Formats: sequence, structure tokens, C-alpha cells
Amino acid sequence: MRILVVEDERILADAIAEWLRRESFAVDLAYDGGAALERLAVNSYDVVVLDRDLPVVHGDEVCRSIVSSPATARVLMLTAAAAVRDRVAGLAIGADDYLPKPFAFAELSARVHTLMRRNQPAQQPVLERAGIRLDPLRHAVWRDGEPVELANREFAVLVELLRANGAIVSHEELLERVWDEHIDPFTNVVRVTVMKLRKKLGEPPVVQTVTGAGYRVS
Repeated sequence: MRILVVEDERILADAIAEWLRRESFAVDLAYDGGAALERLAVNSYDVVVLDRDLPVVHGDEVCRSIVSSPATARVLMLTAAAAVRDRVAGLAIGADDYLPKPFAFAELSARVHTLMRRNQPAQQPVLERAGIRLDPLRHAVWRDGEPVELANREFAVLVELLRANGAIVSHEELLERVWDEHIDPFTNVVRVTVMKLRKKLGEPPVVQTVTGAGYRVS
């Protein structure tokens, strides 16, 4: 689950990113519209948190670019302008949701979760497979009815494996969806995270390693 935060107020942008990372999202940052378009050209995102009043390229133009592209990213537009006409204008150019500043981070993350579900209409809010039950909104996991405490990356990897519904998820796909753009593509962080996840989920193991292909929950 990968998010692009585009906000020219760096302190606010960094704070949003930190908040969302605590909820197990992979977050990339751009501080102007030009940088946002560069990242959108090379990365796939589930949600773009987009400030409207951006330097270099205006947020409206970034939003239009997203809407006109084959990408399926949802747009949550942020702005200091709270008038109804401003919200209507933002939605008219293709934004999926609109949040005026100042806002509570809890509301922002709730709206992000809602947009994520729109991108995956076939998925249930609570994921279940092989005795595992995962609630993304509550950030909670149970194995055979017993709670399991997971670190953020472990939780995010498990989300991707459960959403695959038994299909194999490759090392590269997990890097793309769970870690941000700064991760070393040759790192062993996926293998280590899966190893820790498997241990915490207990016996019998439910996370399988498929040699040369990736991982799955059987």
C-alpha cells in the first residue's frame, strides 16, 4: 500500500508521511508539483495526498495528469481554501476527496483508508485466510483467535500476502508496495521481515517461501 504525499510545506509534509508510515503505509514525498509528476511517471501509487497550491506545477495540473493517465491512484486533495466553491472546483478536476486545512491526522488517515478500499472493491475490510484474521483499520491481527503483535512492516507484508488470496507475491512486488523509493533493491529486508512475520504467527507455518518466485499464505 503505497502513498505519495505532495506538499510544499516541508514540516507538514514530513509530519503527514510519519503519521501514515506508523499505519504501515509505504510513503514517498514530493515538495512541488514537478517532483510529484516525476515520481508518478516511475512509481505506482494507491493514493496521492495532494496539496492544491503547489510551486513549479500547480496541484490542479498534477491532479489532471493523474486522472488522464492509466494509473488507478486515488487523489485526496488538501488546501487552505475551505469554501464550498473551492471544494467543488477540486472535485470537478478529478479529485476523489477533499480535506481543508487545518485537519486532524486521524481524519486524514481515515480518508486514506476509505480511498484504498475504493481501489480494491472486491476486498473485504477484514482479511481472513488460514486461521489469520487481519483488520487494517484497527491495525490488529489474530491467529486462531489469539492476538498477534506485529511491527509496521510485518503488518504491511501480511496485508499484501492476504490480499493475494493464496497467489504468490514476489520479492519485487513486496518492495514496491511496502517500502518507499529509497529502499535498496538488492537488500534482504523482505526475507528478514518475512522470517520475523512467520515466527510471530507461530506454528504450523502459514507463510510459504516459493523458491525463485516469492511468498504466499497457503
